[in-house]
This record gives sequence, structure tokens and C-alpha cells, in this order.
Amino acid sequence: MTVLLPRRRLLGAAASGATLLLNPPPASAAAQRFTIGEADFLLDGKPLQIRCGEMHFARVPREYWKHRLQAIKAMGMNTVCAYLFWNYHEWREGQYRWEGQRDAVEFCRQAQAEGLWVILRPGPYACAEWEMGGLPWWLLKHPGDAFLRSRDDAFVQPARRWLKEVGRVLGPMQVTQGGPILMVQVENEYGFLSDDKEYMRVMRQAVLDGGFDVPLFQCNPTNAVGKTHIPELFTVANFGSDPAGGFKALAELQKGPRMCGEYYSGWFDTWGAPHRRGDNARAIQDIDAMLGANGSFSLYMAHGGTTFGLWGGCDRPFRPDTTSYDYDAPIGEAGWVGDKFRTYRECLAKHLKPGEILPDPPARLPVMVIPSFTLTETAPVLANLQAQAIQAESPKNIEQYDISRGLVAYRTTLPAGPAGKLEAANARDLAWVFVDGRLVGTMDTRYRRFGVDVPARSRDTVVEILLYTIARVNFGMEVHDRKGLQGPVMLRTAKDKAQELTGWQIRAIDFGVDGELPPLRWQAKRQTGPAFWRGSFEAAQQADTFLDMSGWGQGIVWINGRCLGRYWSIGPTQTMYLPGPWIQAGRNEVVVLDLTGPRANRIAGLTTPILDQLQPDRDLKRPPSTARPRLAGLKPVHEGQFASGPATQDLRFAAVAHGRQLCIEVVDTFDGKPHAAIAELALLDAQGQPLNQTAWTIAYASSEEARKEDGGALNAINGQATDYWHTAYSGTPRPSGPPRLIIDLGAPVDIAGLRYTPRQGPDCVTGRIRRYRVFVGDRLVSNE
Repeated sequence: MTVLLPRRRLLGAAASGATLLLNPPPASAAAQRFTIGEADFLLDGKPLQIRCGEMHFARVPREYWKHRLQAIKAMGMNTVCAYLFWNYHEWREGQYRWEGQRDAVEFCRQAQAEGLWVILRPGPYACAEWEMGGLPWWLLKHPGDAFLRSRDDAFVQPARRWLKEVGRVLGPMQVTQGGPILMVQVENEYGFLSDDKEYMRVMRQAVLDGGFDVPLFQCNPTNAVGKTHIPELFTVANFGSDPAGGFKALAELQKGPRMCGEYYSGWFDTWGAPHRRGDNARAIQDIDAMLGANGSFSLYMAHGGTTFGLWGGCDRPFRPDTTSYDYDAPIGEAGWVGDKFRTYRECLAKHLKPGEILPDPPARLPVMVIPSFTLTETAPVLANLQAQAIQAESPKNIEQYDISRGLVAYRTTLPAGPAGKLEAANARDLAWVFVDGRLVGTMDTRYRRFGVDVPARSRDTVVEILLYTIARVNFGMEVHDRKGLQGPVMLRTAKDKAQELTGWQIRAIDFGVDGELPPLRWQAKRQTGPAFWRGSFEAAQQADTFLDMSGWGQGIVWINGRCLGRYWSIGPTQTMYLPGPWIQAGRNEVVVLDLTGPRANRIAGLTTPILDQLQPDRDLKRPPSTARPRLAGLKPVHEGQFASGPATQDLRFAAVAHGRQLCIEVVDTFDGKPHAAIAELALLDAQGQPLNQTAWTIAYASSEEARKEDGGALNAINGQATDYWHTAYSGTPRPSGPPRLIIDLGAPVDIAGLRYTPRQGPDCVTGRIRRYRVFVGDRLVSNE
């Protein structure tokens, strides 16, 4: 294997004036060598400029792989990038699955048949808005909140076994053995999490031990490419703007060809926030610039597809991702191509090599209407739980009970007494609390609301808590996302009087690897509480459609026993993509789990998706916020002025501050407008390292833009520099007073400074902070 070494130690040389080998040979042809030279990627000594499009085969029906690969080729790509999601193939420890939809070898064969090379990204961590970033849930049976993606044996040994298995299955698909795989990625954006270079060496060796002999690489965002760079691994940069800056960062790090590992065509959606779109004009300029500078790139995403089943992930600190992974990609969720595809194709056509011709895009697949049909049979959730109960004095996370995900019901006795508040230490993710069969409130991890008011009781009664796991966080330290109701669970009846509730019975419906439905007892009766609903429709053909779920509440849909995915009528997605091959000629059974109740128990199939319709009134009810800043009389622990521009900036306080809450107050901005924006805000310890953000929440935001764009305050602490908190600018009344953001850290900590990332983009100066003040204290917000 030839790898890229630092500037002082380079192996390989570019072949001057060579022509591009347009298409990979069939698998039976002689093995070819792919190496990394001083200025180019080299295929048998000839320069190969990589034009790659990302597509996740797990997010595309196997029957449509060929169609999507043909569209990627027609757009002008010569390579496809393929993630492997570890948990998708090893949901239960030691049980590997590669059949059917999981057949990665067949995906590579089809890519090769369409004239595409393959870049393989096997993890062990992927991110990709996928459940737990691709890490298996069973790892969480091990205690601790910092062992994942570390050199702890509890992570390294299972990861080594996984990568050995990947090599067994996909090693024969390497270019050295006649296959299409040119390069293999080691880990993924590890610089977002740590700077442990020895960990990268351990993971690199695990990939080598798996039998891979093609070049290995790692990726990081531009501002972190140096954090985990090691001479043994080629480094590429991930960015969505400023390719010159990204390539410059790489040039300062190593010799060799420049490559963007992820260039963003759009962005993913989270439930409750507006649909995201990419800046197409800027993207075309950037891609044109990269190719013109002899650079290579991978477009994330060329085709996003759909996160079928229960595989959707969750943005930090807790913002679940939608089932649609349309991503505003040039190839839409259902494989459609339009103006965005055309502009990419026209741009790439200018950079084709002599003799290279773009094929026509494949024809659009047929779509059909499904007339509205009614779901009339129901099965109440609480009456269909497993018969055998787990006994526990105090509930633990569900992984300790070998429950992977799904619905979990907790039942115990609530003693007679006055009204009070039932409080859990944690409840992930959503929970409905019933006292004597009557709903009294909900718990919601999005707002760290783990308490519910309970009424006075003249006798002992039953309290039952139904908990729903939506998704595990896929990014940052928060991937240690253990689920379930977690004790102690206290009943508080006065400020200084509380008792722990013990003696719990726990029953679950574990939806397992592919969202399998349990046996259910159906009845012809409408339900008002959490329930499964069943109905059917007739189909005369197999054509794509989009199930309109806007009249339902929140839950999961199955078609003919196959888990289609999650829906939530808060939006922005209101439809669920149903591929034609999954529809049967004749009767098709549909089952819907609805946890909050439908407005109308009917479904229709549409010919176009609804991706951008918010219905905030359909969300779980929560008390109106009474949060107000308590800064009067407080002196800031720090005040100063940021530098202009998009660069991330670290500042240190004159003295270490201690407190549970931090407020950044904006005095003015560089453009002089009354708006503020923050892409990311991290807090630093005495050694200058970021503090763990797992327990952070937004205690107060002076305002948030929610109509014209997703300017939610959580964007400032979610680890994604591509989005941002933005104060409100649409609607009335306009916010008054200085923009303020107050973060609750979950517990008092020492804070030595902060790291500020301004709103990104070369032209996005609106909201960039100039002068600011920082306050730290235990209670900077009043809720009275």
C-alpha cells in the first residue's frame, strides 16, 4: 500500500501528461493499483481526479440501487462513497448480517457495473444522522460516559472484531483484487471529539488487520484537520464553503492531492424545525473551483434517500432527525432529478477528461395516488406489552435489561397523599404519565423536563409511565445515550419532603433490529390513548407514493410488516416515502403506532412529498416559559471584542469562574444590525479543553428565528458549525433589549474560557458578534 507521508517524506510521484482511465474494469480483470502521488491520485500511474457522490445503500431500497447509481454517474461522478453502519450489520453482539438490503458486496458490484469506483467508509463510527452514529447499542451495557471512541478495551476489542468482519466480506472488492474499492476511511471526523492520535493509530491498525491493502485516509473539518493527523494516514478536509481555505489547511499539513471528503449539497432536517436547503449557486462555484485547482471531492449527499425503519439518529443535545433524508440533494428522496441536478451536471461536464461522455440520467420512476383509506382496528399499547415483567427497586437504563429500543412501561404504587411532583433522574426520550389510568402529564428529554405534577390521592393508586425511545444521539460525547426511565424516581410533596418510589414492574415492546412488530390483540374499537391502528388499501400496480401522515400524531408506520419509519406531525416532513417495490399487488396492510392520537384515522398516498410544513400546535403540551434573566447587579466575569471573520476563536477569562449557568450578552455586531448569531459555543476548562456538553440545555434565549429559517438556540451547542442560533427577525413584535443566550450546564463547573464559532460563510456577516459580556453563576435565570 502506498500512503501519503508528510512533506519531508513522500512516497510516489505523479505521471506527467497521463490520461484518465474513465471506468473501472470488470471484477475479473487484472488487479489495478491505486496510489497517492505528490500531486494526484494515481491509478496504474495515471492521474485520477475523484468526483465522488455519497449515497448510503441502507437508505435506498435495494431494488433501486441501480437507478440511483445511474443518476450519480449521469451527474458527472466517477466514484460513489459508501458508509457501513456497524449497528446495521451487528445489532446483536456477534451476529453479523449481510443479506438482502444489507448486501454491501452487491452494492459494490452494481457500482462497478455502472462505471463507478467506490470509497468505503466502514467506521467504526459514522455519524451520518444514523442511530448512535452507527455504534451498536449493546456497547452501552458497559458503564461509563467516555469509553466510546477511545482506547478503552470495552470499545477497541468489539471495533476490531467489526473491522475484521468488514475485511472478510469486502476485502475481495478492493481494486487490488479486481474490485472497485479505491480507498478506505479510518474512523470519521475524530477531531470533533478528541485529539488522541494514538487512537487513530489503533483504528488504522484494525483496518489493516482486516486485510485492506488500499490507501487508508481520515477526514476532519477544516479547522480540525491537524488535530488527529498522523503520517500513516492520508488526510482530507470536510467543508461546505471556502474550498481555498480547506485546501490551504491540507497543504500546510501534507504533500499530495487535495480532497474535500464531504462537500455539503444541503443539510439534514430535525423534527420541529424548518426544512433545510443548500446554497446551490455557491456550491457550483466551490465545486468548479476545486476541480479547476486539480482537487477532488465527495458530494455529501449526492442522493440522501430515506432513513427507513428506526435507524434515524438525533442531533445533540437532543433533536431527533426526520425519517426523510432528502438533504436537498441534487438527486431527491425518491430519485428525482431537477434543476439542482442539472446545474451540478453542467458544472461537472466542464471538467470531463478527453473522451469522457456523460450518460443520460435514468427516467423518473412512476408514482401513484392511493385513495384515502381508514384504519379501523386498534390495539392499545398498554394492553399489548409483554406478559413477563422485569422487577426493579429503582429503574435503570434499558440497556441493562437487554432492551434495545421501543416502548417501555413502568408501573408501581403511588401512595395516598397530597398533590405533589413526580420527578425522575432521567427519562429518555418521551414519557406519558398515567395515574389511575388518567394521563396527568409528559416527560420530554428535549427540554430536560423529567417531572410531572400529580394530584392528591385518598388511597394508594397505580402510576404507569409509558416511555418511547425515539433515537440515540449520533454526534459528540452524547453518543453515550442510554435510554429509559432512570431512577431514583421521587415523589415530592413539599420543598423539603420527598420519598423514593420503588418496587417497579417493567414491560417492553422491543422493536429490535428492523422495527419488528410484536403479536397484537386487535379490536374494532377507536382508542384515545397510545395505540396501534390497522387498515389496508388495494393496489393494482407497484409505483412510488408518499403517505400523508399530517393528520396523525407521533409514532411509527409499517407496510406489509416492513417498518417504514417514524413520523411526527409537528413537521417539517408530513409524508412518508413508500417505494413501489414494497407494495404488493392487491391488498396491502398498514399498521400505525400513534402515541398522541390522530385527528383523523385516515391515510392517503400522494404523488409529491411534503417536506416543509410545520405544525407546532401538534407537539406535546408544555407550560409556557417564564424564564427571565437575573443579571441585575452582577459583574461580568469577562468582556471583550471578537475578531471579525468566520474563524473559531478561543478566549480565556482572567480568573476561573464557577457556576451552573453561563450567559453571553451581545453588546453589538460587526454589521451594526440588531441581530446576533452564534454557530457554536463551547466552554473551556483550565487546560483549554472543551467541557462535556452532555447535560447542557438552553435556559434562556432572548429570541429565536423560527419562521424564515431554523435559528433555534440549540444550534449554538449542537456541535454543527453549519447551523446557528439567530435572534428573531420575522414577525412582530421585534425583540427588545440586548441579545442574550444563557446555557444551563446541568451542574456547577469550573469555566476558564470559551470557544466561539461565528456564523459561517464568506458573505454571512449578519449576526457576527463584535463586543460581548460573559456572566457566570448558579442561577442566572428566574422561572417565577
